[in-house]
Amino acid sequence: MFKIKKVLNSSVVLAEDQNQQEMVLFGRGIGYGQKPGQMIEEKNADQVFMSVDNMRAKEFLQLLDSMPQEFIDLTQRIVQYAEKRLNSNLNTGVYFTLMDHLNFAVERHKKNINITNRVYWEIKNYYTEEFEVGKYALELVNDTMGIQLPKEEAANIAFHLINALGEESDSKDSMKYAKMIGSIVNLVRYTLNRKMDQENIHYSRFITHVKFFVERFYANKLLSDQENELFEQIAHLYPQAMDVAFKIKDYIKQVHSIVIPNDELTYLAVHIHRLISYQQLK
Repeated sequence: MFKIKKVLNSSVVLAEDQNQQEMVLFGRGIGYGQKPGQMIEEKNADQVFMSVDNMRAKEFLQLLDSMPQEFIDLTQRIVQYAEKRLNSNLNTGVYFTLMDHLNFAVERHKKNINITNRVYWEIKNYYTEEFEVGKYALELVNDTMGIQLPKEEAANIAFHLINALGEESDSKDSMKYAKMIGSIVNLVRYTLNRKMDQENIHYSRFITHVKFFVERFYANKLLSDQENELFEQIAHLYPQAMDVAFKIKDYIKQVHSIVIPNDELTYLAVHIHRLISYQQLK
């Protein structure tokens, strides 16, 4: 049994278990008509998300504050379908990453910014089950939102599911990755000359992107320059962010003697711009 502490929305509540440990609970309609102090049986929750002492859960709670209800419901339906189709439990962090991705994908679509998936063919052919779930999710999103996202979004969604099924990398690689991630984040911080709010959702999005970038870097799988038009568009729209991205390029060339392709700079600039925009609103 769980005791409700706060109703976050009709599908998510903050509750505590018998040991007074705070937990995030999912369930379609689980919060509808409920009030703090009422009890919920565990069987009524589709997903006991995680302890709020976990930093990931704190990020998730922050994300919920600004997340439209339809993306919460879509994420829940997709994850439930994925676990049934893949016959496996997904890492609960997928609720955070997938929900954020869907919201951002629709936001980009409305602004006519199309960021293609450069590993679409590989995911489609090497992760066929996850890709089929991605196709289901894409159709669900399009029908619900009344839009037509590009077919590549099926692979993007599948990518999040694959990550939610995967194992953590070994500690040696983690240390190496962490060092580069820290260097890039510090470079961005000093270039922008401002303190980063580590509790903010845009900071979390930026860190997630940098992690994937570093993984591609060490796997020698950096994106090749094939999206020159998009690069030019982002450079024109977000000149300050692109300037920071070029400083990252210069740093990596100096330290590792490797030139970062413009396609990678494009995606870095997109996330850096979101950091800048948030700071300007404060």
